[in-house]
Amino acid sequence: DKMAAALERSYIEICGFEREAARRPRELTANLGVSAAPGSLKFPDSAGAFHYEESGKLLSVISNRFIHWSTSGDSVVLVEQSLDTNLLNNAVRLRFTHCAVLPGGVTIQETLSNVVILISTNHSVHRLLLPHPTRMYRSELVTELHMQSIFTDVGKLSLQDPAHSALIPSSVGTTASPGASFAWLSYHGDAHFALASPAGGITVVTLPSPDSQGNMSVLELKRSSVMQRLSGWMPTAIRGEHSPADLVLSLAVRELEEDSFIFALCQDHRLRMWSLREHGCLLEADMLEYMPACKGVKRLPGHGHRLRLAFSSTTGLCVCVYLAVPQRGQFTVLQLVATDNNRYSLEHISTLFSTQETLVDFTLTSSDIWALWVDESNATVVKYISFEHNTAAQWNQVFVQPPPEEEIHIGVDLDPRIFRRGSERIWDLSWEALRKEVTLAVESELQSSITEFEFSQEEYRQLQVEFWSRFYSCCLQYQEVQASPLGLTVSQHTGMVCLLRKGFLSFLLPCFAVDHLYLSHDQYLLSEEETPVAGRDVLQLVQCLRLISDAVSAEMAYEMEKSLEYLQAPERAAELVLENLLCNDSDNVVVDVQNKLQDVRNPMAAMMVLLREMDLETDSEVGGDRLVSLSLRIGLSQLYGGSTAVSVVCQAVCHMAMTRALFCRDLLILQKLYLRFGDNLLQLQQDLIPRTSQLLSSYHLLKHVSQNANLQHLTVLELSDTPTMTSGRSALNPQTVVELFYQTAARRLIVSQLFSNQQGGALLVWTDMISSMVQLLAQLLWPSNPGFQFPECLLANCQYTQLQEYVRLIGPWCQVNIGSCRFMLAQCYLANGEGQKALRCFQEAATEVEKEEFLMRLTGGEDEDAAVAPATPRLQYYNKVLRLLEDVGLPELVIQLATLAITEAVSDVSSQAALWTRIFKHHLDLGHNSEAYDALTQNPDGSMQLDCLRQLVVVLCERSQLQDLVNFPYVNLHDEVVSIIESRARGLDLLTHNYYELLYAFHIARHNYRKAGTVMFEFGMRLGREVRTRHGLQKQVNCYLAALNCLRLIRPEYAWIVQPVSGATYERPGASPKRNSDGEFPAEPVKQQVDILEVRDLEKEYILSRSRLTLAQHHPPSAAIAGGASAAELLVLLVQTGLFDSALALSRTFNLSLTPVFEGLAFKCIKLQLGGEESQNEAWSWLAVNQLSVVNTKESRCASNNH
Repeated sequence: DKMAAALERSYIEICGFEREAARRPRELTANLGVSAAPGSLKFPDSAGAFHYEESGKLLSVISNRFIHWSTSGDSVVLVEQSLDTNLLNNAVRLRFTHCAVLPGGVTIQETLSNVVILISTNHSVHRLLLPHPTRMYRSELVTELHMQSIFTDVGKLSLQDPAHSALIPSSVGTTASPGASFAWLSYHGDAHFALASPAGGITVVTLPSPDSQGNMSVLELKRSSVMQRLSGWMPTAIRGEHSPADLVLSLAVRELEEDSFIFALCQDHRLRMWSLREHGCLLEADMLEYMPACKGVKRLPGHGHRLRLAFSSTTGLCVCVYLAVPQRGQFTVLQLVATDNNRYSLEHISTLFSTQETLVDFTLTSSDIWALWVDESNATVVKYISFEHNTAAQWNQVFVQPPPEEEIHIGVDLDPRIFRRGSERIWDLSWEALRKEVTLAVESELQSSITEFEFSQEEYRQLQVEFWSRFYSCCLQYQEVQASPLGLTVSQHTGMVCLLRKGFLSFLLPCFAVDHLYLSHDQYLLSEEETPVAGRDVLQLVQCLRLISDAVSAEMAYEMEKSLEYLQAPERAAELVLENLLCNDSDNVVVDVQNKLQDVRNPMAAMMVLLREMDLETDSEVGGDRLVSLSLRIGLSQLYGGSTAVSVVCQAVCHMAMTRALFCRDLLILQKLYLRFGDNLLQLQQDLIPRTSQLLSSYHLLKHVSQNANLQHLTVLELSDTPTMTSGRSALNPQTVVELFYQTAARRLIVSQLFSNQQGGALLVWTDMISSMVQLLAQLLWPSNPGFQFPECLLANCQYTQLQEYVRLIGPWCQVNIGSCRFMLAQCYLANGEGQKALRCFQEAATEVEKEEFLMRLTGGEDEDAAVAPATPRLQYYNKVLRLLEDVGLPELVIQLATLAITEAVSDVSSQAALWTRIFKHHLDLGHNSEAYDALTQNPDGSMQLDCLRQLVVVLCERSQLQDLVNFPYVNLHDEVVSIIESRARGLDLLTHNYYELLYAFHIARHNYRKAGTVMFEFGMRLGREVRTRHGLQKQVNCYLAALNCLRLIRPEYAWIVQPVSGATYERPGASPKRNSDGEFPAEPVKQQVDILEVRDLEKEYILSRSRLTLAQHHPPSAAIAGGASAAELLVLLVQTGLFDSALALSRTFNLSLTPVFEGLAFKCIKLQLGGEESQNEAWSWLAVNQLSVVNTKESRCASNNH
């Protein structure tokens, strides 16, 4: 606050380039039939601006909106701009064939329904009626990022319309005086054009209002006090005088009390005031009366004299006259005073002198004069002064944008082709495309100039430097032309000051106090002593810093910059620079600095003042939850959101960072010098030098991020836990990461803070608003502040490279948000596929979870089950990170981190269970079966353990990894495994899944043969019921054989099993009871008698199933019947098919009568004997499946007896 008073003392220029696509003005041509003159007049280029009356009103559709124009030759370029929104179709070029637009020949005024543009050329006058913005939109507020300009439909207008244009005789516009024309609208809607007549006096051309049916009229006002009304145009009779004394040099008009007062500053140094209503001159005053020592001035022509008016409710109408006298230019401010009988006089207010030579333009406000000059070297000079309260007559500085350096120092470690994006203009191409095209052009020219076939690397590099320097020189020449100053504009509604240059528009922002001191010239610093703002010690110290700054060479400055970039200690780099200064101090700069320091009474206190002023650290967080009404929030939704405002605010932060980085650099060098001869060195070493070093690093970081244009154009990252950022990147066109941050997050936070305690009627004061915006944006970017919005924004917008660089630059010295930065770096590593690095950073961040607001907010919503006691913050953090790792598909890292997290959850059983479940899942997914089993056994939660076990069984079965499944020991889990496999075996399709066989193998591996036999017997039973096919019968036979084998491996007294109950439902242990169709629980089932099956019972079942299989093999159609046939029924089927051996075996096993067998055999024999050859052929098929060894033996005996 000590330096706050200096805030209003100076301004800085910030270029306001549009960052949208290339702005190509649409062209409209007016041809009124004027023939081309052989030696047509050449008027100088000019520029001006119009500010809407409600541009300073907060909740208005035209807040911060204005129109600026420039004239050149026969054309006028009009551009409508807004700081709050991007206006579409906002530029138009009006071309007037064979005419020259008069300097100052453009005036814009507004009515309730229209914006009226009045244009004067040397041959014609024109009026354009455009819709007023308040009549164009449905909303009364700016709520969208893009809106239509008033020039959208300008193509529908006719510039030749007789009602809105007229020709004037050629003699009127031939004077080349810059201000010799003025246009205005009367209260009645008539358009008046006041033009200086070359014969002296004023000619007023009037176009009646569009509503009336009148014609154009021309009036002539001359010193003879006679007004002639002319129906047509007649040349004056005073042609003979070469340059009349009353030749008007500058015109200005003010409407008062339904009369138009025309002020004319003439060649005879007199100011005359004409009344358009009274048709006469009401006032005449000699301006030389206000000039001291005016001897000889009367004979000077005074071609550079200028005139401006300003009106305010407090001071009334003020007139400012600039008298262009070599070496003694002066501004005289006069107040118009009305006396009795409709007479007027001028009251002198102030006379202000200027030593500048060439005045380009000046503007009068209700309290200040703003002036624009070019000096002897053609450099732009802007100053302002208060004409009411300035006893010292001291002009205040404006630090205009310096021209780029004529030479750039290129370090040996840099490629000469490296581009650095400056304050660029509007391009037809994208930045990348432009860079490629320029590189190709320069490299092609270089290649075409080479005549040698062999070059050393040094020679080729030298050639590169030469050709790129030539290209750079061409760019400088282009920029010099584009930067030619044309005019100044000051908004009377917001106080916004703009500098109008030939190629672009720039804004003047209040300069912060510490920047003001560092940038000011020495004569201004000397004048500061009388102010309480900066004490004498501080001023002496700043002068020392200026001396050091001038002495630091480009090479040393580059080395200092490089040390900051490579994270070397700034103190050490400053020491090296100081050594270089001492070794090369031919101008005795160091001695001068030491002498000045001797005059500083308390250098430590002065340094503390400067450091405190530059430190942007703040305890309160910008933005936050502010109470802003809904209507105000809607109205503020786009405030300073237009691309021009984005550019201005972010460039202002960049300018601040660059200025203060140099300030801190020089201060650090000065402190190192002071160490060599000063006193109180302990405070310097332990406090001031470390603070200066950290400030230097901080401002270097701000400079880096505000200049870095290497944006990754990716979609916005969608993370449920990431704070919501404004999306819509397609509508934005950020050029740097700071612009991206301002557009997506910072602007909303800043505006919310600025208007948290205000109502909708607040005025938008430019100096207050823009200073606050820049200061608060810098605070949001300041790495030592607790807020972490900037890195969050980079992460949310996938700017991983920029985020990594940010964390790298703050790593060695920033002690705030350390854990949050490690978390962000881990996210970058994840995005780049460097998982192990990411894991290490995640682990490092875990130690700061309970200390940093960002990490606490990040883990705030991790507890999904409200019934469960909340986990510790660190466990919540681990859960968050585990989900991130799972999202990007890094199961190995999930396992590593979950294993680490378990050590944190010693007393939290539920968290331990969840983590072991996670480890189990990922081991299982990776095919680490043993590790998955180990994780399963470690799980303290029985329910989760059972779920994992079930998953293990299912997955290993699906993968056919049955060996692992069977071989696991299952300590204390044996019954659960059996239950799971049984449940799945009984609930799934028999032929698709092999769970019975798995269970059989499981029991066999544990030598539990009876259970193994039971399983296979049950399998066989179900196959008989459910799979009545030949394949099913084959499997059933195998099952019964396996069951028999199992029982035969047991001692006879234990060789039995319990017969499974047919149709029983098998329920999983722990399952909830099922309801019936009526929704009731079924009654307890009646206990049934248990059947015990021994080996002989199994043998019977085996023989029965084998007989069924034999039948199905020889007679496939009977397979479906045989599957459910009893022994007696099967016997009949076997006999019918001719399977007598199988029938006999079945009869013996089940003690069935043999009669059906022999009857069937007899029937077959009879049929064979009576049948023909066909019956015999059929007989061989069933005879072949029976044992015929006995028959064959008898036949052989008969044969031997016959022999």
